[in-house]
Amino acid sequence: MLDTMMPFLTDNFANAASTHPFGISAHEAVKTARQQVADLLGCETHELVFTSGATEAINLAIKGVAENYSSKGKHIITVQTEHKAVLDVCVYLEKRGYEVTYLPVQPDGLLDLAVLQAAIRPDTILVSVMLVNNETGVIQPIEQIADIAHEAGAFFMTDATQAVGKLPIDVDKYNIDLLAFSGHKFYGPKGVGGLFVRQRRPNKVKLEALLHGGGHERGLRSGTLNVPGIVGIGKAAELARLEMAGAKETGTPERQRIESLRNKLETALLTIPGTRINGSPSNRLYNATNIYFENCDSDALIMGLEGIAVSNGSACTAASIDPSHVLLTMGLTEIEAFSCLRFSLGRFNTEADVVATVDAIKGVVEELRALV
Repeated sequence: MLDTMMPFLTDNFANAASTHPFGISAHEAVKTARQQVADLLGCETHELVFTSGATEAINLAIKGVAENYSSKGKHIITVQTEHKAVLDVCVYLEKRGYEVTYLPVQPDGLLDLAVLQAAIRPDTILVSVMLVNNETGVIQPIEQIADIAHEAGAFFMTDATQAVGKLPIDVDKYNIDLLAFSGHKFYGPKGVGGLFVRQRRPNKVKLEALLHGGGHERGLRSGTLNVPGIVGIGKAAELARLEMAGAKETGTPERQRIESLRNKLETALLTIPGTRINGSPSNRLYNATNIYFENCDSDALIMGLEGIAVSNGSACTAASIDPSHVLLTMGLTEIEAFSCLRFSLGRFNTEADVVATVDAIKGVVEELRALV
């Protein structure tokens, strides 16, 4: 990926909107990247808007729908376990006269479709439900959710940041109208992401822009394009698509290898007394697990793990002193929510990493419980 980006970091600094030969070269590179991302999502190239990441994409999607379809209604539905990028935008819109329904989830983290069905109204303009939860890995049934939204004449949006590049996604198969993603979640560069905006009937979406100034990205995101970042996310998208479709030299698809490592990690950690999985064990992403450790403060656990990167919530709220809103919504107490760790495995993890992590955590848990 870096090799693909380097020419635009060292030799060609041109604006992709320029008409001189250097600008045309940059434009062609962006065009290629747009096709690579479109192939990953199963969409058309003109339905992609490149952004600085999922947070900006989410803001553009929700605010754009709210402003452009307010004549139909001002009711939005989302879920209490969404990423803060979604929840904070909804709070912002509530202050401006919109009504937002925040649906609860069941103890396993899954949305009850009957609850959604009961909440939707004739004036609902948008239903926003994330595909994969960023803390628990729980996968929501978005195809059925989209059907419920469309039956009521509302658009369906999903924050697919944790899923793109890891799970096969086809925006037509899942009836998605808006989809946000970030490049760094599938080994692309940080600071670049995008938004899929359906431009085909029957659910063609028209958004109001957040940024104005030059009419870039079909008028939806003005500003000089981040050519190196876009080229990087394009290559990352291509590699992710090929990896999901093919196999490594061992003959084992990468997904199966990572899932096997996750399962070994999880099985070993669950032998520790007073532990359990948070979220549905069957409807979740293959690389993630969220585990409760009784009588162990998660911050203390993390501080005791030298050279091992785990988290106790979303990285985007790492500075927060509040317990995870996701775990609280799933029914955990505040004390329990402060005693959980999120583990994510990826392309570069090995079995040796799993063994070292298990040994380290068992040691720290034993030390912490001895203090109680």
